[in-house]
Amino acid sequence: MKTVRLTMGQALLKFLDNQYIEFDGNENKFVNGVFAIFGHGCVVGFGQALEEHKGGITLYQGHNEQGMAHVAIAYAKQKNRREIIPCTSSIGPGALNMVTAAGTASVNRIPLLLLPGDTFACRQPDPVLQQIEHPLSYTVTANDAFKAVSRYWDRIERPEQLMTAALNAMRALTDPADTGAVTLCLPQDVQAEAYDYPVEFFEKRVHYIERTLPTSNAVRIAAELIRNKKKPLIISGGGAVYSEAADELKAFAEAFNIPFAETQAGKGILPWNHELNLGGIGVTGTGAANEIARDADMIIAVGTRLSDFTTSSKWAFKNPEAEFLAINVNKFDAAKMNAKFMIADAKEGLKALGKALKEIGYRSAYKDEIKISKDKWNKEVDRLYSVELENGLSQTRVLGELNRTLGDDAIIVGSSGSLPGDLQRLWRPVKPKTYHMEYGFSCMGYEVTGALGVKMAEPDKEVYAMVGDGSYVMLHSELLTSIQEGYKINILLFDNNGFQCINNLQRSQGIPAFGTEFRFRSKETGRLTGEYIPIDFAANARSYGAKGYTATTVEELREALEKAKKDTVSTLIDIKVLPGTMTDGYDSWWRVGVPEVAERKEVVEAHKRMEEEIQKARKF
Repeated sequence: MKTVRLTMGQALLKFLDNQYIEFDGNENKFVNGVFAIFGHGCVVGFGQALEEHKGGITLYQGHNEQGMAHVAIAYAKQKNRREIIPCTSSIGPGALNMVTAAGTASVNRIPLLLLPGDTFACRQPDPVLQQIEHPLSYTVTANDAFKAVSRYWDRIERPEQLMTAALNAMRALTDPADTGAVTLCLPQDVQAEAYDYPVEFFEKRVHYIERTLPTSNAVRIAAELIRNKKKPLIISGGGAVYSEAADELKAFAEAFNIPFAETQAGKGILPWNHELNLGGIGVTGTGAANEIARDADMIIAVGTRLSDFTTSSKWAFKNPEAEFLAINVNKFDAAKMNAKFMIADAKEGLKALGKALKEIGYRSAYKDEIKISKDKWNKEVDRLYSVELENGLSQTRVLGELNRTLGDDAIIVGSSGSLPGDLQRLWRPVKPKTYHMEYGFSCMGYEVTGALGVKMAEPDKEVYAMVGDGSYVMLHSELLTSIQEGYKINILLFDNNGFQCINNLQRSQGIPAFGTEFRFRSKETGRLTGEYIPIDFAANARSYGAKGYTATTVEELREALEKAKKDTVSTLIDIKVLPGTMTDGYDSWWRVGVPEVAERKEVVEAHKRMEEEIQKARKF
């Protein structure tokens, strides 16, 4: 057997550089770059390999470990999970900074390869700088924290272990049913140890992503389940997007006159104005989708895990005859809500089920209900887009202006706060892959970093991060990376003086505003009830080398947007919006743990209301 002597770090990089994906006959390179923040856990091992490497992998310098990993997640998501950017870090705090991103990737079923440095396998320098020592087991390091949020986890304690670890990593990363974060812990001494690796290990390896075909029995059962249903509703999720099933969804919905609603990950697969598109569903859904869902007797869940926001905490479906059918590649997700399921790729599942329904002559019994609900909702969106206030900008008015101004090809990115709710309800995407929302984890700080990842995936598109001031303050480090790498992103910062989404949640449950706004501490009350803290976010952006603008009126916003379109570097528009001017729920409910006992009667009353709504929700 022919071998080549390499360090483990060199071998890992050489292996990654030769991984390819084939999907529907199209082949592409799986790994084109690596994000790194070098520290003593990776700089002289894997870092040395990167410095000498002469292949097709580019080094990108991150500026926060969580941030760079979020960039990688957004990149993979925008690429429909067929390209990745691995991330490497030092040991201890550098590694732990990526745990949140690992959770974000796994919850959203997005491939993310993490290569955190680890403590010495030989244990001779123990305790090394930044090492966590566990008194009950010396085998435990900070990197064990990744186990709970990884789809595959391994620690490479001998250089030859790389081969099985790397192959298992690729298995998980390229499996549509089981993908998410993959963590390979790299002890810093083992990274530098050499081994005679088989040359075969480094040959070009193509990973075939096969479309899962439904069994004939599953199709038969699904068709029989739908046969006598009069008012079915499709819920289209991220799996339909990654499957590229837009044409099949459209054909299926139109053939049987079945309306469809969208999850956050599924939004935008078809234009907002398609006659059967009801928009977002659930807690942050549209009035149209939730109205149709209330009476639906059949829910066809395509590529969605039916989270509590999608189902309004299992409260949304009031028809006692309602049943669930899931089309999903992942049986764990398919079994949610006591659904019958068809384990299949979304595109193939819809095609097969559509053929079976045509054979039995099926068509829904909807008449004018869909159009009436949709027309009513469109008028509500138009109203919200036009809200004019004397003392400042409303958030919905700003979104209306942005939706009209940015252009159909522009990509918006969001994740947390009140914006995802407003966007799922109000945003009107026309083209696919222009609505990029991370709402599985709803991770604060994803927005700016995610915008960079999307821009790296689609450099010819204008990309806009929709971010609140609270989330921006938490994490915007990769704004610097965008400037460093020459990837222009646009940050639309909605400055409403704090965490107003959570402030609304507090007050809706009888709790007064407390610790959720950016205020000075009051000398009178001793609490954070003083004046709002004035923050010049535009100046902050300019300090990084970006362009910064401030908008307090629609006219100033329009002017800033026009300037931003002409700018060649990253931009930030600090949009001052009034607190409390976001949308509220439309025929939806979200279960939160309201205290049963409290001094304020408003809280106790809110608890009673919660108990009443719990009785209306499905139990499983």
